[in-house]
Amino acid sequence: MSINFRTPLSRVKGLGSAKEGTEHFWLQRLTAIALIPLVLWLAFSVASLPSMDYLAIREWLSQPFSAIVMILFMTAGFYHSRLGLQVVIEDYIGSHGPRTAAIIAVNFIAVAMGVTGVFSVLRIALAA
Repeated sequence: MSINFRTPLSRVKGLGSAKEGTEHFWLQRLTAIALIPLVLWLAFSVASLPSMDYLAIREWLSQPFSAIVMILFMTAGFYHSRLGLQVVIEDYIGSHGPRTAAIIAVNFIAVAMGVTGVFSVLRIALAA
């Protein structure tokens, strides 16, 4: 005998677990863990630069290791922020239409910023 905790109204409307909250939760935690060493690398790398002028940063990003890790940082960062903003939108926007539009906008903005960042790093790295 199983106990059903759903109300009769929720059974009629088909409301219940969407079966995807756990994956979202774990992806957000994994990207957060990945960002810890990436943020530390970025902080120590930038702090160790001889100067903060354009040429020093361009020379630093033209090194293959720096470019690859910077791309990893941006990819993980934009994906993590997309996941977090989606949770905030789902929690605080009640109407279905505006919520869906906001999630779509966040997805497009995250992808656009990520592609722009990766393109910029590759342009600097490959121009050297």
